[in-house]
Amino acid sequence: MTSSPVKRAFKYRFHPTDAQASELSRTFGCVRKVYNMALAARTEAWARQERVNYNATSAMLTAWKKTDELAYLNAVSSVPLQQALRHLQSAFVGFFAKRAAYPRFKSRKRSRKSAEYTTSAFRFRDGLLTLAKMAEPLDIVWSRPIPEKATPSTVTVSQDSAGRWFVSLLCDDPSVKPLPASDAGIGIDVGLDHLLTLSTGEKVANPRHERRDRARLARAQRELCRKAKGDGANRRKARRKVAKIHARIADRRRDHLHKLTTRLVRDNQTLVIEDLTVRNMVKNRSLARAISDVAWAEFRGLLEYKAAWYGREVIAVDRFFPSSRLCSHCGALAERMPLSVRIWTCESCGSTHDRDVNAAKNLLAAGLAVSVCGAGVRPQRRIPGGPPARKQKPSQRKP
Repeated sequence: MTSSPVKRAFKYRFHPTDAQASELSRTFGCVRKVYNMALAARTEAWARQERVNYNATSAMLTAWKKTDELAYLNAVSSVPLQQALRHLQSAFVGFFAKRAAYPRFKSRKRSRKSAEYTTSAFRFRDGLLTLAKMAEPLDIVWSRPIPEKATPSTVTVSQDSAGRWFVSLLCDDPSVKPLPASDAGIGIDVGLDHLLTLSTGEKVANPRHERRDRARLARAQRELCRKAKGDGANRRKARRKVAKIHARIADRRRDHLHKLTTRLVRDNQTLVIEDLTVRNMVKNRSLARAISDVAWAEFRGLLEYKAAWYGREVIAVDRFFPSSRLCSHCGALAERMPLSVRIWTCESCGSTHDRDVNAAKNLLAAGLAVSVCGAGVRPQRRIPGGPPARKQKPSQRKP
């Protein structure tokens, strides 16, 4: 039995002409307007204890286009507007399933500028992509090839806060196949001094991407603060300068994490990590900048979807598991372990441990126990994609 090809997005940068940039900016504004109006209508209906689905909002869009006030919606392609309504429907499905918070309105300044086109609204032939309402193809920088004979099912055009334009092509990628199974497993302990510490004893240095540009970023932010508030040209240029520095930092960080997670997934069948609540951890003002720079949440997300691609298993151990205080040699538990203690000696067996390597070994042991015995082994929780969790019987639960 052969598995279906993996849907994969291939993202490229492109340089639009003035006419194309104007058309896309107009489309972004209309997409945001339709999304916000549909969200307002559904919110009002929700207050009346009524539900409005996608079909109802689609009928509303048709009526809005016929009014004089919103007639400008007819100037852009209707496909991105319909896709915005579908995205809103997906957001409400996630909310009703208790997987996500209530949908929020899109801001003109802070929300992501994007528009999605389906096959009826673009033409892709001989490496040339032409969108609806445009006479010329986009000038795309093909930094890597797409799968041979691949036909995009959707095309998403976006512009980031630094003013860069991107196009994402969603295609079937037959090259992504499960790797041969192996017995290799690894425990991964994340940190700030070192980005990762592996149960093999390897330590991956923390590149500290933000620190390299901290002085330049601080100078650009001071220049922005001195500009008069409003929509003036000088303030827009200063804001764009700050955004470019942030984008350069994020690009370096993402590139490093992609290379690192790809290596870990290809070399190991089972990968065990710690289930950290990064959102709560960044509330610590002393460590917030450092925690944000290492991007633990992004690392975990990349690890999970690549493991799903290649048939690997990712297990997250409960955050309250005392991986640092537990002796990986004899299993004795130390009473206290301040963060300043990096090397410690077990009082029971006399083994000397590196704090982070010891934690990674304990995570691996706990993860392998979960993989063999099921999710009923405490403390841990299973990452989606693995076997279903096995609930504990009342008699097995601790009082």
